[in-house]
Amino acid sequence: MPKIKSFAPSWLNEPSPGHKLFELSADDARVPAALPYGKKQKPGPRRTIARRGTEVFIASGKHIRWGDLAYIKDSWETKYATRSASLDNDDGTPGDGYRSIKTPVADDIRQLVMSPNQDLLAVLTSHTVHICILPDSSHLYAQDATPFKPKFWTLGPTTHVTSRSAVVSALWHPLGVNGTALVTVTEDAVVRVWELSTADRWTFDSASLAIDLKRLADGTSSDQDFGVSVSATNKGFSPDAFDMEVAAACFPARGSGGWSLMTLWVAMTCGDVYALCPLLPRFWAPPPTLIPALSVSIVATVAATEDDFEASAEARLLAQQQLDWMSDLDSQEPKIVEGSLGEPVVEVYSRPTRPGVIPKLQGPFEFDLNPEDEQDDEVELKDIYVIGEKANMADLMKGEDEELEMDDDNETGLSLTVICLLSTSGQVKICLDVDGVEAQWLPPRSKRSSRLFASALQTPSLLTFQTFDTLKPVEVTPESWPMFSGDVTSRYSFYITHPAGITYVSLAPWVFRLESELQGESDAGAEFRIDLLAKGQGSERERIYTQARGQNPLAAATAIRDPDLGYFVLSATHQDPVALFFDTPESQVVPRESQVVHPEPVDLAPLEIGWESRPLFYPSDALNHRSALPAWIDHLKTGRRRPLFQQELRLSMATLETFHEGHKLVSNEVNEINDAVAELFRKCENLQEELREQIRAANEARTKIDRITGEDSPDDDPPVSHNDVIVDRLQRARERHEELASRMEKLKRQLSRATSRDLSDKERAWIDEVRTLSGGILGPETDEASPSTPKTKQPYKRFEEVQSLRDALFSQAEVLQRSRQDTDSDSPASPAPSSLQIPAGVRKQKMAQVIGLLDRETALVDAVKARIERLSVR
Repeated sequence: MPKIKSFAPSWLNEPSPGHKLFELSADDARVPAALPYGKKQKPGPRRTIARRGTEVFIASGKHIRWGDLAYIKDSWETKYATRSASLDNDDGTPGDGYRSIKTPVADDIRQLVMSPNQDLLAVLTSHTVHICILPDSSHLYAQDATPFKPKFWTLGPTTHVTSRSAVVSALWHPLGVNGTALVTVTEDAVVRVWELSTADRWTFDSASLAIDLKRLADGTSSDQDFGVSVSATNKGFSPDAFDMEVAAACFPARGSGGWSLMTLWVAMTCGDVYALCPLLPRFWAPPPTLIPALSVSIVATVAATEDDFEASAEARLLAQQQLDWMSDLDSQEPKIVEGSLGEPVVEVYSRPTRPGVIPKLQGPFEFDLNPEDEQDDEVELKDIYVIGEKANMADLMKGEDEELEMDDDNETGLSLTVICLLSTSGQVKICLDVDGVEAQWLPPRSKRSSRLFASALQTPSLLTFQTFDTLKPVEVTPESWPMFSGDVTSRYSFYITHPAGITYVSLAPWVFRLESELQGESDAGAEFRIDLLAKGQGSERERIYTQARGQNPLAAATAIRDPDLGYFVLSATHQDPVALFFDTPESQVVPRESQVVHPEPVDLAPLEIGWESRPLFYPSDALNHRSALPAWIDHLKTGRRRPLFQQELRLSMATLETFHEGHKLVSNEVNEINDAVAELFRKCENLQEELREQIRAANEARTKIDRITGEDSPDDDPPVSHNDVIVDRLQRARERHEELASRMEKLKRQLSRATSRDLSDKERAWIDEVRTLSGGILGPETDEASPSTPKTKQPYKRFEEVQSLRDALFSQAEVLQRSRQDTDSDSPASPAPSSLQIPAGVRKQKMAQVIGLLDRETALVDAVKARIERLSVR
C-alpha cells in the first residue's frame, strides 16, 4: 500500500506557472446548468490528462495545455523561490515549461489518449474524434505567447458526428504498426479499426474494418454481412439497442501473453461482458515471441483434439479454424519496417483471411459464484479494466540453449486473465477467465457444420473472485462515471477515480498465491489450500484522496514515476490540480543464478516531528462563476417577453412567470454562494485549530531539542555560553561514570564473599556415598582399578557373573538338545536311552532356580538405581 508523503507541491499551486496548466480559460467559462434554457451535458468518462515522459497534456474546456513538469519544478525552485516578493505580479510567460495548444473541436474535450509511440494524440469529445500530430518537445519550448497550432486530422468526418451515436472509447491497438492503429467503439455497439497514415488522408476518412456487434451477436455463419449500415437512421426502441449499449472497452496491456493482445473486451451498460478475438488491423506487428507461442499452443490443441475420440464437433471445428489461421500466417513473408528512433526493426504481417476477417463475438459471459444479493437489473457498468495472462515462455523455450530476456513483471504474475468491472455505485467486481478466451470464428455457410456448431454451443463464463465497494451510499450519484487507470509500479495495481475521490487497489495479496496453487507448488491438500485461499487476504484497497461533495468531477488519475519528480498520482478538477506524492517503492529485483545481490539498507528518510500531510483546500467554483443573471436578462429582451420591458409593471401570468424564473435563477446562485462561503468559513476555523496544534507540536519539539542541547535553563538565570554548557555536561558525565565504577567494584566484592564458603562434612559424606553407590551399581567411571578392594562383591559384578552363568547354561542346554535330536535320527525305531540324558524334572527345577536368581538380581539393581536417582534429585 503506498504511503502518502505529500500533496500538491508549491510548483503546481498558485501563483506558480504550473497552476496555469489547470486553469479554465475565459473562453471556456461555462454558463451554469440551472438556466431554464440551458442544455444539460450527457455524463461520460473524463480522461483529460495524457503524459509523454515528464510532459503532460491537459484538456481544459476546448483547449489543451502542454507542460513539462520537470522543467516547471526546476524553474520554480531556482527562479521563483527567490522572488517571492514579485510573485503576485507575475503571470508567467511562455517558455516557463507550459504552453497552450489550439484545437479545432467544437465541444468540450472528454478524453485524451496517447499513442504507444507517443507521437499521436487522440482528442475525443462526446461524439467526435480528432488526431493531433504531436511535435517534438523543442518546438513547444519556444518563447512565443501565441497558442501553438499543431496539425490536426478529423477522424471519420462523416462517421463520428453529433448526429450519430456517441464515442465511448478510443483505444490504440497494441499490435498496430508503430502505434498507428486506432480502435473506436461507439455507444451503439459498433467497433471500427482505423489504420492511420499521415501520408494518406483517406485513412482518416474511412475505417479499414467496421463491425456491428448487434448483428454479429445474432450471426450464424461467417458469410453474413456484419458491416455497419450507412443509411440506418432508426432511433426507435429495440431489445438489442437496450442490451447492447456499450459503456466501455479495453485491450490488455502489451506485456500480456497468448491471445490477450488481440482480444477486445467490451462492457455493456446493462452488465454484460463480451470478447472479440482475434481483432486485428490489416497490417500488424506482433512481438517476437507471440507467433511462436501461439503456434505451439495451436499445434498442441489440434493434437489433443485428434487423439480425443470424445471431443465435440465444436472443439474439432475450432481447432481446425485456428490451424487454418496459423497456416495462413506461416505462409507469409513478413515485411521489415524501421521502428521509431532508438527502437529495433519490426516485422509486419498481413491479417489472415482464413477462416475469416471478422471473429465471433464471445458472450455474454455468465458470472459464476456471483453474490446472491446482487441483482442484474441494478448493475450499471461504467468501465472495464483487463489484466492479461502472463507470457508463458516455458513451453516455447523447451529444448533451447538460450533464453529470451523479458521484463520481470511479464515473467511473474497470474496465468489467468483478470477482468475488473466498475459500476455506477462504485462497486468493483474482479473476475477470472478460467477457461481462457481464444480465437473463434463463425462456421462457414454449411447446413451440416452449422447444425453441429449450434448443437454443441456453450455459454462462456467468468469466475467472480471478489466484489467490494469503493463508495459510500451517500456518495453515489446517478450522473457519476467512475473510471479505472493503471499504475506504473505493478500491472496488478490500479486506481479508481470517482466523484468522491481516488481509491488505490492492489491485487498482489492473492495473485501470486493463486498462481503457486495453479502450478501445484504446494504440498498441502486441495481442500486445505482452497479454504486457505478463500479465507485469506483479498485485494488491498484504500481511499487515498477524498473530495468534498458538490465539487467538479475529477479527471482520471494518471500515475507518474520519474527520478526527477518522484512517484505521484496526478488528477485535476476543472481549474485546480490534485497531486498525491508517495514514498518511492523499492524495486524488487530477482537476481539470476550468476548474480548475487546484497543490498545495504540505507535510511535516507528525513526526520519528521509533528508533521502530517493534508490535502490542499480549494474554494468552491461557485465563487468564481460568472452570474447568469445578465445573460438571462438579455435573453428576455430578445425573446417573447420583450414587451414586459417597455411597459409598466402589471399583475399578469407573464409577469408571474418572469418573476418565478428570475427568483429560481437568483435563488440557485445565492444558495451555491452561501454553501461555498459556509464551507470557506468552516475551513478557516479548522485552520486556526490546526495552526494551534502545529504551534503546540513545534513547542514540544523545541523543548525536546533544548533538553538535549542543555539550553532549557530558567529565564531568571543569567545566560550561559555554549562552551560552558558543554563543559558542565562533560563534568556531570565524568562524575556519573566514576559513581557507576565504584558501585560495580562494590558489587564484585559482595559477590566474591557470597560464593567463597567451603562444603561442610555432612555434604562431603553425602557426596562420597552417592559416588560409591553409583560406582557399585553402574560400575567405575574409569577403567583404572580402585585403590581399595572391598571384601564383598559389588552388585554390578554379581550381575555380570549371573549373566555369564545363564549364558553357559543356555549353551549347554542347546548342545544337549542337539545331541538328543541326532540320536533320535540315528535309531528312529527303538531309541536307546543315553547315559547323558538329564531328567526333565531336574532340568526344569534348575532352570527355575536360575530364573529366580536373575529376577532377584534385577530387582536389586532396579531398587539401588531408584535410590540413587532419589538421592540425586535431593
